[in-house]
Amino acid sequence: MNFVTVLLATFDGIAYAALVFIVAVGLTLIFGVMRIVNVAHGSLYAIGAYLTASLTAAILAAGLPPYLGFPVMLVAAVVIGVVIGGPMEWLLLRRIYDKPEVLQLLVTFAVFMILEDVQRLVWGTQPYFQSAALQSLGMVQVFGVNYTVYQLIVLPLAAIVLLVGLRYFLRRTLVGKLILATTEDREAAQAIGINADRVFLLTFVVGAALAGLGGALAQPTTSVLPGIGADMIVLSFAVVATAGLGQIEGAAVAALLIGLGRSFAVYLWPEAAVLVPYIIMVLVLMVRPEGLFGSPAARKI
Repeated sequence: MNFVTVLLATFDGIAYAALVFIVAVGLTLIFGVMRIVNVAHGSLYAIGAYLTASLTAAILAAGLPPYLGFPVMLVAAVVIGVVIGGPMEWLLLRRIYDKPEVLQLLVTFAVFMILEDVQRLVWGTQPYFQSAALQSLGMVQVFGVNYTVYQLIVLPLAAIVLLVGLRYFLRRTLVGKLILATTEDREAAQAIGINADRVFLLTFVVGAALAGLGGALAQPTTSVLPGIGADMIVLSFAVVATAGLGQIEGAAVAALLIGLGRSFAVYLWPEAAVLVPYIIMVLVLMVRPEGLFGSPAARKI
């Protein structure tokens, strides 16, 4: 590989890692607090991408400037969290927290399948692509290599801000401390007056919004078509498993490792690019079954 190829692979890997981290951190936040594996997380990512593409197209059709696509991404994320995530937790998941893990998995998988059909019903099967937000920022040259400002700066910056913001929120704010207390011991938290149901609802809304935000940010860089939700949820599970379940900081490191590994494979061995993230996951779990940053947990029997 020459220097230009290495640079391109690195940029691609960082941009991809940022997107995967934003989605995976929502998944790991939900599991860390609620102890439920949300398979429907991938569909929330896909709907966020579809919604952003539709709203961006409406903005352009109205003759408005393309940079308005950026606030549209935030709007789409909030809509996903509040309109889909909130009712999903309140009406469905709240009823199965004490049920076996297999039942929880089947229920969230059923929601995933329903939302996949909703996507086809609303948006059809034709691909959507709106790159106005990406194009509005132009290109930047780094060591003689031209690369989009959106992928080189905006996506990594969004991931860093999210990581720092979540750390501050969970460790420095009252609501964050209530969430951590509920995570450690739900019964003890309820005994001292913490409303665990509200904590779970807030956590799921935030996690769902992060899935929608990941899809919204990914939309200008790729075509949105049926199946992207399934691809992302599998990759997010690989990141979460590699980092250790419930590890927010670890998810950032795992996403970067997997993103760079996949990117370099695209340039060096394209046929194996799809396998590389899972090869990395398997190698890590063979050495550390609890993940890179996880710790063995006592099991109740």
